[in-house]
Parts: sequence; C-alpha cells; structure tokens
Amino acid sequence: MNKNTILGFISIFIILVGYSWYIAPSAEDIQKQEAQKRKADSIAAIQYQQARITDSIKRVQAVESLPVNNEVASQLPDNVSDSALQAMQIQKYGDFAAMAHGEDKDYIIETDLLKLKVSSKTGSITYAELKKYHTYDTLPLVLFNKNSASMSYLLNDKRVETKDLYFEPFAKGGKSFKDSTYVKGDDVYIFSMRIYPNDNKGNVDKSKFFEFEYVIKGNDYMIDYRINMKGMSNHVAPGMNDIPLYWSMNLYAKEKDPVQEVKHTAIYYRYTDEDVDNLSEMSDEEDDELETKTHWISYKQQFFSVALIADNSFARAKIKQYKDASNTNEKYLKTMYSDISVPLSYSADFQSIPMKMYMGPNKYSILKKYEMELERQIPLGWGFFLLHWINRFIVIPVFDFLSGFGWNYGIIILVLTVLLKLFLFPITYKTYMSSAKMRVLKPEIDEISAKFPKKEDAMKKQQATMDLYKKVGVNPMAGCIPMLLQMPILFAMFRFFPASFELRQESFLWATDLSSYDSIFSWSQQIPLLSRFYGNHISLFTLLMTVSTILYTKMNNQMMNSSQQMPGMKTMMYIMPIMFLGFFNNYASGLSFYYFLANIITFSQMFLIRRYVNEDAIRAKLQANKKKPVKKSKFQARLEEMAKQKGYNSKKK
Repeated sequence: MNKNTILGFISIFIILVGYSWYIAPSAEDIQKQEAQKRKADSIAAIQYQQARITDSIKRVQAVESLPVNNEVASQLPDNVSDSALQAMQIQKYGDFAAMAHGEDKDYIIETDLLKLKVSSKTGSITYAELKKYHTYDTLPLVLFNKNSASMSYLLNDKRVETKDLYFEPFAKGGKSFKDSTYVKGDDVYIFSMRIYPNDNKGNVDKSKFFEFEYVIKGNDYMIDYRINMKGMSNHVAPGMNDIPLYWSMNLYAKEKDPVQEVKHTAIYYRYTDEDVDNLSEMSDEEDDELETKTHWISYKQQFFSVALIADNSFARAKIKQYKDASNTNEKYLKTMYSDISVPLSYSADFQSIPMKMYMGPNKYSILKKYEMELERQIPLGWGFFLLHWINRFIVIPVFDFLSGFGWNYGIIILVLTVLLKLFLFPITYKTYMSSAKMRVLKPEIDEISAKFPKKEDAMKKQQATMDLYKKVGVNPMAGCIPMLLQMPILFAMFRFFPASFELRQESFLWATDLSSYDSIFSWSQQIPLLSRFYGNHISLFTLLMTVSTILYTKMNNQMMNSSQQMPGMKTMMYIMPIMFLGFFNNYASGLSFYYFLANIITFSQMFLIRRYVNEDAIRAKLQANKKKPVKKSKFQARLEEMAKQKGYNSKKK
C-alpha cells in the first residue's frame, strides 16, 4: 500500500476521532441531557400508551364500562348481591363475563431445549427458558416471564383483552391433560387453552370457543401457534377485518458486557416477500409503522431472540423500542412494543389463524434451516454483498467444520487464521514484490526529485517518474490493489466474531468469554477521558494486537526504506494503532486474538519472503527492461489508432 493510501486512511480516522471529540458534550451537559431524556422518555411512554388506546378506541368504538373482575369483586361490600355482581361483570366483559374469574395457574411444558409455562390467566406462554444456556452470571437463561412480557388480543368493543380472562386447558385427541408434561426428541405435543362465550341465559356455551393451540416439538425452538375460533363471528371483533394483538417485552442483559449487548438489541421485521429491516440498534428510542403485509416481527438481542411469525401475513403493525425511565433494574436494556393487526376471515363457522413462535439462539445454522430469513438478524455484513458472502460461504462453513473436531475455540480461531493467511499468501507475496521493486527504484526516483526540486516543476517530475515506471515495467499501484482485495476479508471478520454465537461464553487462556472483552486488570473509579474512550479495564489480547501492529509497521517501514516520508507521516503510522486500542479494548476478545494472530503470521511471511527474495536479481531485471521497447497497452494502441484514422480522414477531405 503506498503512502498516499495510508495517509488517506489515517486522515479519515483522525477527522472522525477529532470530530467526535469536538462535539462531545461536557459532564454538565451530559447530566442535563440525561435528565431531559428521562423526562422525555416518561412523557413519550405515556403518550405512546395513550395513542395506542385512542387508536384502538377508534377502531372498535369502545364504550366506557365499570372495571369489575374477580379481584375487585372480592373487595366489594358483602351486601352486593350475586345478581348485581354478575350484571357488573357482564357490563365489563360482555359475552365473556363467565371467563372473567378463575384460578391463575401455570401449566408447564418442558422439551429437550425449552421450559415453558402457559398461564390459565391470559392463555399465553408467560415463561420461556432455554435449558442449554445460562446468563453470564450462571443464572437460568430466561427469555421472558409474566413480569417482563405480555401478549394480549383485543376481543370486542368492550375493550375485553385475553390477558384479563381465565382460560381452560384442553387436550387434543382425547388425551389426558397434565399440569406438567415433558416432550422429548421427535415427539409432538399439542396443547390448547380455550375460553367460551356466554349463552343468552349467561351460562357458558362450550359449543363455541376461542382457542390458543400450541404444537410443541421436543427438539425444536420453533413452536406452531394457532388461533382457532368456532362460532365466534358475533363475539370476537364483530364486523372487523382483523383482531388487534398487543405484544410488549422488557429485555434484560444476559451477557458479560451490557454496554455492548444493548448495541445489538432492536426490533427486526420482514415484509412479506421482501428483505429484512430493523429499527436502529444504536437508538434507544425509535418507532415505525409497517403499513403493508408483514411476515414476522422479532425482539432481538445480541445472541437470542423471540419472534412472532405469520404463516400468511400480518395485515399491518406499529412497532416501537424505547427506554423506560421508571425501570431501575441494572440489567434492563430496552422495552419492545408491537401493535399488530391479525387478519380475520368469518367465511366459515370455524377458522384457524396459523402462526409460529421462535424462542431461541441467534445461531446461523439454526435460523437458516427455517428458510424465513431469520438469520439476517445476525450482523454478517448484509449491507455489502462481499462481506456476507465471505462469512456465509467461507468463514462459517470452515468454522463449523473445525468445530466438529471438539477443539477449544481459541485453537479453532488459530487454525482458521492460518488457513485464511495461506489462502491470501499469493496476495501477500505480490504485495512484497511490488514494494521490493519500488525500493530498488528509490535511488533513481530520488535523482528525479533532485533534478526537479522546484514546485513549478512538479508536473515534469511526475511525468519523468511515470516514464521510469513504464520503462522498467513497474505498476506503482500493484502493491495497493492486493491490499484492497484483502479488505473485504478484514471487514468480514470484524462483523463475524462479535456476532458468532459459537464464541459465547467460550474461554481461552485468560479470556473467559471470547465474545466479550478479556480483562486482566480492572478498576471502578471513573477517570476522565480514559474511562470514556478506553474503559475501566485492560484487555490483554487487544494490547498484544496493538504491539504486534506497531512491530509490523516498523518492519514495513524498514523494508520500504521510508526515510523520505513526509514530516509526521511515520509518527502517525505508529499512533494510529494506539488510537484503535481504545475501540477494541471493549470489543470481542476473539476478534483481537484473530487480528493479533494475523499480524504475527503476516510478519513471519514477510520475513521469510524477504530472506529468500534476491533484490539484486530484481534490480538486474528492471534494468534489463529498460533496454526493451516499451510495450503499449491495448487501450493506448486503440487511442493512437483512432487519432491516426481521424488525421487520415481530415487529409482526405
């Protein structure tokens, strides 16, 4: 890579860092902004809930009613008659008054992968635990529970929601129903929760029902989830084309570094037959309206996600992610909310709305097999085709192949790095040969510079230099192009390692988690600037990467014999790795380990090439090229031919 290219990269980096420092607010400004943000978040949350209610009221023309349920009823005076209480419940719950009281009971379904709880109140899954994984602090990995998540359907114009009703379990196929069930291997368990409307006399009419049906497999993170309705056209969303679904979830940290984890947390979604999109992972508060048919909506964290998928499509949806200022839990990340319109069809007495729920890891091989593009939640560089091609068709297959040997993932990274460097060795060799040719020509280039010392002779000096290159057959860009060919791989690895589920909680040497930073020393005191730009710990792999980069830079300067570099250029080439030290100190240690290995291997390759390449032979070959006639390029030959032809035609006229 030539000096101008390096200087360009350095200049861009300095401008970005300098601009970030210049616009950075003071400590006092930060405190004011945080106070204003907390106030704005609270107001926004209230306004958003009010907007949701207002929108729902407009759609169903809800009427105000007396909020009476079984809990309120227990607090009423003793002289309130049963008939009066029943009238109050009917006023509140309408056709579902009989289902407004009951026992709040959990039914447990365990599989080889999941532990689920379905509540009789709401009829929904209110607890999901991934049995094969734990949080960084060794606690059970609970995706959500009844305190952190809610899923509820608005049933009718009295604003009756399923979360306020008590469902009855129903076993399909005449099987006996159990409070706790284990599903293993390829076994399938069908589990239903039903509510029934009242008849004309206020009694439960079990010939009609509204049902949540769950089809659970023992070895799958995907659950078939259906809404089944029989004879409910006059009871559920009468006269409406869809039924509103309100789905909210508070997401909490599960990894070592919540600061990095929240940067990978956002709502992802996919329109039907279109690409995947998402709200900004870097934004604490953002919302969007999905006006067209939507295939799925996912609440995605760094390594896990919960997705609701329509077999057909959702009619539309409103989605929002925000920070709840009232949530003081130190592990709290963000709140996700969706208002989803689920299409209905009352063309028959019985209708079924098929959906699915995914509750599991963001592992490429698992998500890919569902063929729903759920894997596009994993940041593999989807914005640039080369990056995700390299990751999908080279890095991930090789990584999975090496994982099959049962090796430690630090060893796998080492082997992967060696294989990539062997693959790139022809490019490394070509880069070195280009620099060697430039180094051999340096005395002649210096003579040209001495011959044209004045600024006004810059054009003559450049022309003379290019004539020299042409005579000896050297392309000054030949060393830069191979380096540019390596850049996609460099950036692909930058995307792969922090997103690789395989590295999660995998230890190597002193690193306890290759997906997070490796700390050999930490402190709690906040040090101005240092804590902000570097952090409160020292990552050894990042330190080794920085030192190896500086050593490689020194060796490269010596090989290039760069004593004539512009003032300050050499110093900046050493300062730039130190600047990156602050960024990588908080990043995945697996990535720093890879860059460190890549530097060491490249250093070794360049050392061996230098030892076995004879520069005197290169010099002799270049001098011999001067005696040969300069070969014109095809493009130059065509230009001259066009010029001659034009001149010939002019004379003819």
